[in-house]
Amino acid sequence: MDVYTNLLSKVQNYKAILAKTEHYRAAWSGGLKPLLLQTLTEINQRCALNAEISEMDELVNIGLVQFSLGTEASGIAARINNNLQQPLIKSKGSLIYQQLFNGKVLVMIQYPHIEGFGDPRVPKTIAIYRPEEIKEPFIIRHMEEFLQEIIGWEDYDDDEPAKIGYHMSFDADKPKS
Repeated sequence: MDVYTNLLSKVQNYKAILAKTEHYRAAWSGGLKPLLLQTLTEINQRCALNAEISEMDELVNIGLVQFSLGTEASGIAARINNNLQQPLIKSKGSLIYQQLFNGKVLVMIQYPHIEGFGDPRVPKTIAIYRPEEIKEPFIIRHMEEFLQEIIGWEDYDDDEPAKIGYHMSFDADKPKS
């Protein structure tokens, strides 16, 4: 057995991964990014969401397409004095498609948050895909998941009864019948 067999196998694997990275990068700009922009625009128009669709391409081979619900005054204001209040701005959330260093695509949800009112929630990763795996039905499903998360944030309440004290059930104090 050749002592280089395992090493040569790893080198072949490494070279194959580098070739895939180049393929994925070409697929982003050559097909996926236009598909994302077209599909997200269609969704925005059909659903009348008034979202902002933007792309960031300041870095070569690290692209980003964002479907943002925008920002607005949150309805909450910091009282400066008796006569003056400063509104807190609410970012309403985003669905993000980000091309990674290896050409794969990270799909994530940026939750809404109110500036100056608690810390923003950590973004939710939906998945990491090879560019050719993302088709229109996937984008629609991502949008459904995004909207479900946004609805949950906007309609937040605690449906579970709060447990207080030592998290003991109140039923423990009742006599058994």
